[in-house]
Amino acid sequence: MRSRYTAFVVRDARYLLHTWSADTRPPTLNFADDIQWTGLEILTTTAGTPFHTEGTVEFQAHFTHNGIPETQQENSHFTRENGLWVYLKPLPA
Repeated sequence: MRSRYTAFVVRDARYLLHTWSADTRPPTLNFADDIQWTGLEILTTTAGTPFHTEGTVEFQAHFTHNGIPETQQENSHFTRENGLWVYLKPLPA
């Protein structure tokens, strides 16, 4: 999760798409010029060890949008594909 957040900060679409499940990956990514990422808090995690094939990460990502502070909170579902942890989808709130 931290590496994907960092990829959003530096706008590394290639890495984000590489770490996104083939089942849910969009064809391309566009980054908004008016968003500045300012911090990440990991709230909870489940599973995710070398012995698991699925896990979750609940987080808050802080950013400014047109200079106004905002927060995105999500509980993300991750899975393993070819031995690599990849983002699958957000879980329902």
